[in-house]
Amino acid sequence: MKYQDYYATLGVPRDADLEQIKKAYRKLARTYHPDVSKAPDAEARFKDAAEAYATLKDADKRAAYDQLGQRPIGEEFVPPPAWRQEHEAFGQSFEDLDLADLLAAMGRGQHGAPHGQRPFKGQDYENTVQISLEDARRGATLNLKLADTAGQRTLEVTIPPGVREGQKLRLRGKGGKGRNGGADGDIYLHIKLAPHPLFRPDQHDLYFDLALTPWEAALGAEVQVPSLDGPVLLTVPPGMRSGRKLRLRGRGLSELGDLYAIVHIDVPHTLTERERELYQELARISSFNPRANPPPEKTHDPRPT
Repeated sequence: MKYQDYYATLGVPRDADLEQIKKAYRKLARTYHPDVSKAPDAEARFKDAAEAYATLKDADKRAAYDQLGQRPIGEEFVPPPAWRQEHEAFGQSFEDLDLADLLAAMGRGQHGAPHGQRPFKGQDYENTVQISLEDARRGATLNLKLADTAGQRTLEVTIPPGVREGQKLRLRGKGGKGRNGGADGDIYLHIKLAPHPLFRPDQHDLYFDLALTPWEAALGAEVQVPSLDGPVLLTVPPGMRSGRKLRLRGRGLSELGDLYAIVHIDVPHTLTERERELYQELARISSFNPRANPPPEKTHDPRPT
């Protein structure tokens, strides 16, 4: 069957109350009634509005419709097994009905409890929460303000360590209230990571840019670098080239990930007289010529800046 967005048809939000739904339907009915409107699609628009209103004005049908979730308009779908088991009591196959017929058939079953007394699971809600990289690595407790059909409320949420960009957390039983003994709905939190001035995340790993002096790159060094847990020492082997990656295991967005330093070599903008003499001496005695051979293949940071 094809999905029809009854809320979009009436032009009301999904948490609209019955009065808003009635008002929207009456306005559309007056506008598109075939006896009034001369628009070529008036009759179809009028029928769509009546169909949407017939479902949304009925609390049980609306609850069953909401349980189907929100989909692209016109998308072919089959109700999930749990929904089918709960509502297939009408002596007809789901494949023989369209969405309007299916919802219209509710309450006409001849066996089992009356439809209005059947348990209904509460509505699920989705929300996006933005957290820092530090909170993603260590975990955090947040107070979220949520708005649903019951009004606005504040919910304390525990973010576990190691969450990633785009991960979805399920808060079981924190959604809409169930009816007639049905289970409460859930809240799904979509994790978004806030931009960081130093680090770029990729799944469990982190990347950052590391500037080295020419002598650190040539001779090797131990340098202090940042991490989400505080400064750490990184060993730079001799002969380090720009674009190379150095890895600190377990220092990424979670302990499953690593921290990668992307090397680039910097030079002083100004030189003292002694520094200039030493660079000139090095230029005289060194046989190194990076242009004598084809340049090595560059290693680019795959992470977006």
